[in-house]
Amino acid sequence: MCTFEKAPRVTFPARRPLYYYITDRHQLPAGSINALSSTIRQVMSWGVDFVQLREKDLADRDLLHLTQDAVKYACGTSCKILVNGRFDVAVAGGADGIHLPSTGLQVADLKPVLPRDFIVGVSAHSLLEARRAAKDGADYVLLGPVFRTPSKMRYGEPLGISRFRKICAALSLPVFGLGGIRPEFIRRVMDAGATGIAGISLFQGDLSQFVPEDCR
Repeated sequence: MCTFEKAPRVTFPARRPLYYYITDRHQLPAGSINALSSTIRQVMSWGVDFVQLREKDLADRDLLHLTQDAVKYACGTSCKILVNGRFDVAVAGGADGIHLPSTGLQVADLKPVLPRDFIVGVSAHSLLEARRAAKDGADYVLLGPVFRTPSKMRYGEPLGISRFRKICAALSLPVFGLGGIRPEFIRRVMDAGATGIAGISLFQGDLSQFVPEDCR
């Protein structure tokens, strides 16, 4: 354990892997809010552990309504609802937490106003960013891209399993692998030290090829 890390404030389920769905309605065939709502309910029925609402172009009112709907869908399940980058919407909509990018608003900025047991996750693309998130008190790190994927090309070359393993070993907080993870890669990522698997197309793609319950 790195001595400068602060202990996460939230305890995650002990089972592995945990599954973390990141929404992107634009990748769905219909591309609508209704199609996204249907996909969220479908993914929840599989037993995923987290749903991050990452619909950055939605109007505030629409994002709030989507958050409120997702919270209702999750009622009676163990699934946690997170909102990307919008603390105000997350709190107003009754979400379980917020996910922050590697730059911009930081965990420390939110500490004075964090509700009890509110989850704060942070994206990281390097050991430096991951350590900073851990030091600031993040509850988990979304680390990637692990493998090459078109949507993450702006972050440079993928980490690869070797670098991913080294970063996981340097941290004590949960790490979710993200980026280019197909069903056949899940075991490699978990063996490298991940707590769970995150993705968009993994859950929104050819759904017949992947049901998380089969992998537990």
